[in-house]
Amino acid sequence: MLSTLARPHRAAVEVGILAFLYGMYEVVRGAGDTSVSVARDHTADIVSLERALHVFHEQTVQEWSRGVPFLPALLGLAYMSMHFGVTALAVRWVYRERRQAFPIVRTTLIASTALALVGYVVYPAAPPRLAGLGFSDTVTKHTGLNLSSDLLGSFYNPVAAVPSLHFGYALIVGVVVFKLARRRWVRLLGAVYPAFMLFDIVATGNHFWFDAAAGGAVVAAGWWIARALVRPNQSSARLRAVPAAG
Repeated sequence: MLSTLARPHRAAVEVGILAFLYGMYEVVRGAGDTSVSVARDHTADIVSLERALHVFHEQTVQEWSRGVPFLPALLGLAYMSMHFGVTALAVRWVYRERRQAFPIVRTTLIASTALALVGYVVYPAAPPRLAGLGFSDTVTKHTGLNLSSDLLGSFYNPVAAVPSLHFGYALIVGVVVFKLARRRWVRLLGAVYPAFMLFDIVATGNHFWFDAAAGGAVVAAGWWIARALVRPNQSSARLRAVPAAG
């Protein structure tokens, strides 16, 4: 198994592995039958913690973004498309252009996703837009895609907000691009991408700061697991030398 994880395989095999992973992610994430009331109780605990830490400012962020013309619509489209789209493009780029670094990137994604699924089962939590705290569902309002519809609800669990893999995957992509890209402007994009996604998930009412922090912790743990499983090699050494948050 370790030798399998430590080397890249044919593109069809790698795509199959990641497609299966994403499929399992959606199935398990969408299989929760926890009531909204229980999820809201957990969300209340999150809000209480943020208030105690004086960081409960998500409504301020959302209200500001709603005051900027066209920004809510752009953020809604980004929320719906970039989580999967940008991650897939980044993984493809690493596979094609930085092949020796691919095993640790792939294994970090797998480990992080597995840990996140445990979180969804153990600690279901409602996102801000479903918490009854006055947040708006700006994605539904400005994109025409009803996140609470029966159709979309059949693909995902609306109370699986902790940890946020929207932020977690963005953190993986950002670090990978920043560490492995050669062009300065591309590295800059990698550096700002996680911050943009953090702003996006908060402004659209889909996550609290706590959810993003949990997503970052999951990725850090996933990277640590990947580092332990994947043998070092010359091209991936740069990624192995820093923690995922770096």
